[in-house]
Amino acid sequence: MMSGVTIGQAAAFVGVTVKTVRHYHQHGLVDEPQRDGSGYRRYGSDDLLRLVQVRTLATAGVPLAEIGPLLDADADQFAVGLADVKRRLTDRIAELTARLDMLHRLAEGDRALLPDRACAVLERMPDLGLSPDYVAAQREALVLVRALVPEDFDDFLTQLELRLDDPEFIDLTRRGQEAETWEPDDPRIEELATAMADHYLANPALLGSPTSLQTWRKATAQYRLINDHREDQAPVSARLTALTESRLRSAGVIGPRR
Repeated sequence: MMSGVTIGQAAAFVGVTVKTVRHYHQHGLVDEPQRDGSGYRRYGSDDLLRLVQVRTLATAGVPLAEIGPLLDADADQFAVGLADVKRRLTDRIAELTARLDMLHRLAEGDRALLPDRACAVLERMPDLGLSPDYVAAQREALVLVRALVPEDFDDFLTQLELRLDDPEFIDLTRRGQEAETWEPDDPRIEELATAMADHYLANPALLGSPTSLQTWRKATAQYRLINDHREDQAPVSARLTALTESRLRSAGVIGPRR
C-alpha cells in the first residue's frame, strides 16, 4: 500500500486550497504523484516540500511562470533570479504607493492636479476679494500650464505670487471682474485695459522673467489654448485681455500672439 496523504490533506498541510494545488500541477510546478490501489493520488514528503517551496515563492510575488526555473536553478542563478523579482516588486510598490497618494490628493481637491505651492496661491485669492469664477479660471490655467508648458510652470507661479502681493494689481483685477457686467462696447473696457497695461509697464516683473517671456513667445499655440479656454464664458474679460496685450505690444513688450 502506497504511503502518503491525499490532495486535500496535502493542501491543508501546506496552507493552500486543493484548487491551488491543481493549479500548480497545471503549470508544471509540482508533478502529480502516482495513484494508489484505490485510485487516489498520494503526496509524499518530496511532494509536500515542493509544494511548500512553490507556495513560498508565489506568496513572495514571484510569477508562476518563473517559479519552475528558479527552483531548478543552482544557488547563484537562484540569487540572481530573486534579486530581479525583488527589483520588479519594488518598482510595483512604488507605483502603487504613487497611486495611493494620488487617491489621497483627489480627496483633497486641487492637490490631485497641482503641487502644494500652486494650491497655496489659489487659496489666497478669495481672501483678496477675487471671485470664485476668477479662482476657477486661474486653477484651470495652472493645470493647463503645468501640462502644456511645464518648463515655465514655476515661473508662472512666481508671476502669480507677485501679482497677488501687488494691491494695485488686485484692484485692477477686481475691476476686471466687475467689467463682466458691462456691455461689450462699453468705453470703460478700453480705459481699464490702458490702466492695466500702464501698471504692467511700471512693474515689468508682473509680466514674468525674460526667460519666461521667451518661453511663451515660442509656445504660441499653447498660449492660445490656455488664455482662451474660458473666452466664451467671459467675453468681456477676453476683450480686456486682448486690448491690454495690444497696448503692451505697442509699448514694445513682445509676447505670444493670439
